[in-house]
Amino acid sequence: MDFESIRPYEDHEIQTVFSRLKGEAAFLRLLGFLYPQVPPTQFMERLMDMTSIRQFQEEVISAYVKQVIQNTTNGVSVEGLDKLNPNEAYLFLSNHRDIVLDPAILNVLLFENGFNTTEIAIGDNLLIFPWITDLVKLNRTFIVKRNLPLKQMMESSRQLSNYIRHTLTHKKHSVWIAQREGRSKDGNDRTQISLLKMLNISGQDSITNNFKELKLVPVSISYELDPCDYLKAREFQMKRDQPDYQKTKDDDLMHMATGLRGRKGRVHIAFGQPLEQELNPIEALTVKNDQFSTLAEIVDKHVHQNYKLWPSNYIAWDLLHQSKDYTGEYSEEDKKDFLTYIEEHIGRIPDCDRDFIFSTLMEMYANPLVNQLSYQ
Repeated sequence: MDFESIRPYEDHEIQTVFSRLKGEAAFLRLLGFLYPQVPPTQFMERLMDMTSIRQFQEEVISAYVKQVIQNTTNGVSVEGLDKLNPNEAYLFLSNHRDIVLDPAILNVLLFENGFNTTEIAIGDNLLIFPWITDLVKLNRTFIVKRNLPLKQMMESSRQLSNYIRHTLTHKKHSVWIAQREGRSKDGNDRTQISLLKMLNISGQDSITNNFKELKLVPVSISYELDPCDYLKAREFQMKRDQPDYQKTKDDDLMHMATGLRGRKGRVHIAFGQPLEQELNPIEALTVKNDQFSTLAEIVDKHVHQNYKLWPSNYIAWDLLHQSKDYTGEYSEEDKKDFLTYIEEHIGRIPDCDRDFIFSTLMEMYANPLVNQLSYQ
């Protein structure tokens, strides 16, 4: 199939793209913001000397993400990579909290542990300006087209499915994709069945064998603190008060910037094992929708069980239920710090329904614990 409209850039194209970005005033302003110690023109000269996507990722993207980790987190940890083969290509199906950082941090961890970086799926609703499209496609990102008429959506889904399978089986590059369209704003991570159906379109065999070919690996990303939590809670309030409320492009930019700059506490990424034997029972189901529902449940189980719970999750549960069930999982100091953080974030919301926002935030932080409890 023709993947021209969605594929990332390749090494031979980067100089043309950098030349184009050189004339983008907004991109130059972004460089000044991200790298204040280097004049944008000087930074562009450095870019013009680069010859590969890998060099750009290592010297620009990865270097900046490491600064974000150092300045806005209390450390990043990882588990599960010892069970994966650096020479294999995997489909990393992941829960999704932060627009930019989820795959960015994952790629830094892969790179530091001897793996190649993944290709990243991104919705075209976030490509607000042409220079943002250029920038993400330089970072091995491919485009997911959204909000299309039905016929075009079906064609787009087939193209996307074929591209992902082609990338994994022929290019031998791993792929990162969120388990649902958009982020999980309430902390309740669930795999979208329509996403699994899209991934299956390109397969030539049974659903079980189609997903075995993709080497599906569930990934759990957990932030101790979500810097965008108050923005997500505000969105819930806006939708409650205005049922037709829609986020604007400026809102998306705000979420991206806040996610990069805000405090995150500790961050943990857990890679599951490739789903293979666990998929076999799907074969016995005779109704296709049941097969997809069961597959979604299998992925969710791994995402939920591998999710690292922090004091914030236990505190939110106890506050929500007015209980002391989990006081052994946090200290009074932890609770005080978390509530100070929450009050600070609530204070940033104009025209705030405080009780609604507080309850929404507590549910957001408690839901990962709720999901883990469902397997006990």
